[in-house]
Amino acid sequence: MSETEFELLDELYFVQHYSYLKGTLNWGDEKILDGLKSLHDQGLVKCLRSPDEEIFGEVNFMEEGDSLFYLATKKGLMVHNTI
Repeated sequence: MSETEFELLDELYFVQHYSYLKGTLNWGDEKILDGLKSLHDQGLVKCLRSPDEEIFGEVNFMEEGDSLFYLATKKGLMVHNTI
């Protein structure tokens, strides 16, 4: 797991909107979205349209990633806590 992925997971113990991640981490969009995509591809992060509406299937991070909410999965929390 990269340092970027680790720091993103650190912020996703609770449902967070993209704008929260951007404001908290002070990273560029590409770095955040690439990290979220990588975590999602590994099954470590869930994507949500609203705090209660999970997206199942493909997510186009570059087109809609900045309007979504994110949450670490159980697997993501386990991986994050074992490093």
